[in-house]
Amino acid sequence: MSATELARDVLQQLIDAGVTDVVVAPGSRNAPLSFAAYDAAQAGVLVLHTRTDERSAGFLAVGLARSHRRTAVICTSGTAVANLHPAALEAAHCALPVAFVTADRPGRLRGTDANQTTDQVGIFGSLLPTHDLSRPTPLDLGDDLDRPVHLNVQLDDPLLPTDTWRPEASSGWSMSWPDEALVVLPLGPRTVVVAGDDAGPAARRLAEGAGWPLLAEPSSGARTGDHALRCYRLLLDGDLGARIQRVVVLGRPTLSRPVSRLLARADVEVCSVPARGAWNQRSYPVAHEAPGYTAERDDPAWLEEWRAADRSVSRQLDALLAAEPALTPYDVAGAVSRAIAPGMQLVVGASSPVRDLDLMARPTPVGERRKVVANRGLAGIDGTVSTAIGAALGRVAGGHEGATVALMGDVTFLHDSNGLVLGPREARPDLMIVVVNDDGGSIFSMLEQGAPEHADRFETLFGTPHGVDLAALCAATRTPHLAVDSLPQLEQALAAPNGGIEVVEARVRRDDRRALDARIRTLRPDPS
Repeated sequence: MSATELARDVLQQLIDAGVTDVVVAPGSRNAPLSFAAYDAAQAGVLVLHTRTDERSAGFLAVGLARSHRRTAVICTSGTAVANLHPAALEAAHCALPVAFVTADRPGRLRGTDANQTTDQVGIFGSLLPTHDLSRPTPLDLGDDLDRPVHLNVQLDDPLLPTDTWRPEASSGWSMSWPDEALVVLPLGPRTVVVAGDDAGPAARRLAEGAGWPLLAEPSSGARTGDHALRCYRLLLDGDLGARIQRVVVLGRPTLSRPVSRLLARADVEVCSVPARGAWNQRSYPVAHEAPGYTAERDDPAWLEEWRAADRSVSRQLDALLAAEPALTPYDVAGAVSRAIAPGMQLVVGASSPVRDLDLMARPTPVGERRKVVANRGLAGIDGTVSTAIGAALGRVAGGHEGATVALMGDVTFLHDSNGLVLGPREARPDLMIVVVNDDGGSIFSMLEQGAPEHADRFETLFGTPHGVDLAALCAATRTPHLAVDSLPQLEQALAAPNGGIEVVEARVRRDDRRALDARIRTLRPDPS
């Protein structure tokens, strides 16, 4: 069995499983797979993307999958495989349909000092099933690709094909969702619905059907309608939060310490819809678990109390921020949120930006959905630029006309600046990347390590100012760049995108972040 025949068999099975996009990182050992992917793209049965960095390639595949594309990423052997690990972990914890296809040396070289040879079988751990392939093997990928999978392909010399391959087109693939019976919750306990990442519209439907407050994270897919609250996390540590008796959890809530404290309370009954992903067991006690819930209409006074409190705290928050003398990260998050029109997509980075957005994004009307994407599987800053590019490309390929905006911090942007390295043949979607630049990791100033008693070592260990000239960095990849330092400038930039990939650098203060956050956390509803 030649390497070319084995590679073509693997690609054909990926195509049959509904793979729409393949990302290739160049290498010698994966040449048979790369040639097969190229031939398949030329035949029009999939879309081919190439990237020089495996970590960026992996997160490009993650971004494509977040826009409902079935993807595969191909790399060569050795450390190239290890560089896919962050993306593989993110895909595993979010159950994204990505195939990680790694070229390997033939089995006879295992345990030897052959060049670029290491133990690649199971390299991604127990979270991804691994198929170690030395010959064509039926893989039943239609089922496996409902989650990430690792295909480790042993390829022996010769590595180059002698002819052009003409793959068979896929008969098509669509995911079918089982119809689940809804469990009816009894009325009585004061209940809120918590919608974490990827909760979906079921959270909104439950809250609206029962008349309960909806505490929805930005990437929940449920922050719509008049039951969703903007400032819920500021209300949880007050009187209203103390009166909660039951929480229904959908998706994966990861942003807020007040929400975490609520879910861990011994006096609160937690009803859970299992989260998707490799580890879906909750980290707090769960009294009841079911695929879905419904309830009769509850006392409207409970919801109205939350709505009135949310309006009051929102007014106070807006007034507090308006009095600030310079552009704040909250201003940036608010401006970006307002700029996302119906049909557009927002990709938001981890750390401070997604939490700032959580406080600043006003719930949108039902029917005017804005898609919000965030890598909350492990909530890392890895690969965010590449994820955003992938999500934007996937949205265009899916027939959606709205542009994509990405919001991220400066450290996150620097961590994946390689994502801007695109060859001249690669597609460049309409993507505006808004970088909140406070010259380092200011999120830590709001945590325990930012307390005054640690000031002598804070900058060295956590603040880590970098002093990078983002304009010069963007110039190196010929990426258009604009720096702004006021809200009107930012709003003007958001209203007039240039098309293609561009970077808007929002320069904000970092010296007052801890104090500003402390003032925000003291906001409480006006006495009625």
